[in-house]
Amino acid sequence: MRISVRSSILLASVFGVLLATLALCASAAVVLPDFTSLVQAHGPAVVNISTTQKIKRRQIPGMDIPELEDLPEDHPFGELFRRFFGEGEMQEFESESLGSGFVISGDGFVLTNNHVIEDAEEILVRLSDRRVLKAKVVGHDARSDLALLKVEANGLPVVDIGDSRELKVGEWVLAIGSPFGFEQSVTAGIVSAKGRSLPRDNYVPFIQTDVAINPGNSGGPLFNLDGEVVGINSQIYSRTGGYMGVSFAIPIEVAMNVVSQLKASGRVSRGWLGVLIQEVTRDLAESFGMDKPQGALVAKIFPGSPAEAAGMQVGDVVLEFDDRPVITSSGLPPIVGQTVVGEDVPVKVLRGGGTRILTVKVGELPESGVELAGRVEPRSNRLGVTVAELDAEARAQAEVENGVRITAVASDSPAADIGLASGDIVLMIDGKEVTDRQQFDKIVEDLPSGKSIPILVHRRSGAEFLALRIPE
Repeated sequence: MRISVRSSILLASVFGVLLATLALCASAAVVLPDFTSLVQAHGPAVVNISTTQKIKRRQIPGMDIPELEDLPEDHPFGELFRRFFGEGEMQEFESESLGSGFVISGDGFVLTNNHVIEDAEEILVRLSDRRVLKAKVVGHDARSDLALLKVEANGLPVVDIGDSRELKVGEWVLAIGSPFGFEQSVTAGIVSAKGRSLPRDNYVPFIQTDVAINPGNSGGPLFNLDGEVVGINSQIYSRTGGYMGVSFAIPIEVAMNVVSQLKASGRVSRGWLGVLIQEVTRDLAESFGMDKPQGALVAKIFPGSPAEAAGMQVGDVVLEFDDRPVITSSGLPPIVGQTVVGEDVPVKVLRGGGTRILTVKVGELPESGVELAGRVEPRSNRLGVTVAELDAEARAQAEVENGVRITAVASDSPAADIGLASGDIVLMIDGKEVTDRQQFDKIVEDLPSGKSIPILVHRRSGAEFLALRIPE
């Protein structure tokens, strides 16, 4: 049988399409990872952690409503409840919780989250070979949510420690843990983002993933495809209490730094600069003469801080710290926190349209700080705000040396447009420090029309720069 040239061309085209389809399928098969060998090799180093806490609760005879029994003494319904049902008797109850962890050395050191073992009376570590061992807490650190445990054992399987800084967004990662108590559960996903800053967690640049993490996964390892631990699964973002596609892990370098300090001294010290900072918005960048928003804007400097000693000023924009670029304000605290206390480091700042290098001797982060506000008398001015002088008591409570207090804001005004509110203390306008009401009015009167100018205000949450656009 003879085949025409036209038929031959058609057959060749079909064959080519088939080959291309097979090649695509083969390529897809290569891209999708096989996690089986990773789990077999490194799963045995992952442990289940169970804890027991003792809690005291008032037990009312004939009642079983814990929410009512746990009302605090000053709760508005507390007196009414006690009047009708009596004081009741305080009884001790046991509460259990579950989490995960992993072995970092063969002689029994286990790493997990601090919230997994917090306030625990007893901690049990279940190994992959079904042994259950009591653990003691070597040390813990609430700021990074990490805890180091020790069990009496030798020759335990251990994980390989990697480097999360080598991770790329979109890279495959895998978690092993005990969600809801189901031991050795494996979930996989990709790195969604790096360097995430979360509320109340300024010193941890979290790794964001879409790996399924649920209660019980906390403290478990996050692996890369080389079988190295690159993070510790710590938190999820959820409106339901369960996994919703967004989870966060502590970078392993942060964790191992904490481990070394806990082993050495039982506590963790962090570097401290002594400033309050905020993001540089596009409007603020324009007001400072910057080409684009970047860096961390200094809104307040604490008295006696390393920043004050180095000559740093309110309004400086920190562009580099210890030769490391500061892209966003959230990037500065982790860099400072991981710097050795007492070390002299160069800090590049933008000031008055130019850059300069300051040398800062890094201090140790204090345990806590307090800021308060005070009372003043009213006075009005052209921005649509009513201001008043600060007396000595108000300045001491707010920890400021100068400024005026806003006592009222008119609607449909430049001040209202940027969210200025009664109680805010105006510290600086357009780079000029506000000393009193008279000087404040003079500065406002001379402000250029049609431009964005920076205004520094002090609030209960701290000092903050805002971009104020003066109307034509």
